[in-house]
Amino acid sequence: MDSGETPESIARRVADAAAVHPDVVELSAGGFATRATPAPGGRVRGVAVRRAEVEVGVVVRYGRALPEIAAELRRDLAPIAGGRAVHVFVEDVVAGLGGAPSGG
Repeated sequence: MDSGETPESIARRVADAAAVHPDVVELSAGGFATRATPAPGGRVRGVAVRRAEVEVGVVVRYGRALPEIAAELRRDLAPIAGGRAVHVFVEDVVAGLGGAPSGG
């Protein structure tokens, strides 16, 4: 489970990859702000790198089935999660932000 990378470097790479997904509006640390990883200069918000898993909180655009979006994110993020299981939490769904949702 240990790739040799630091939790903060994994968190930053996962956050960057999740943020560019066409259905993701922003990352979310969750209601109690527990989905974050400490890093020099602050925290990586929306990604919690744990010993055996990575938790990712997202706010997504309205329009696609949430299980499809979560499955795509898990698939896309797994290779950069350092061998950890990836869990995606859809914290909110928003509409009317312009741009078309992805088709898959």
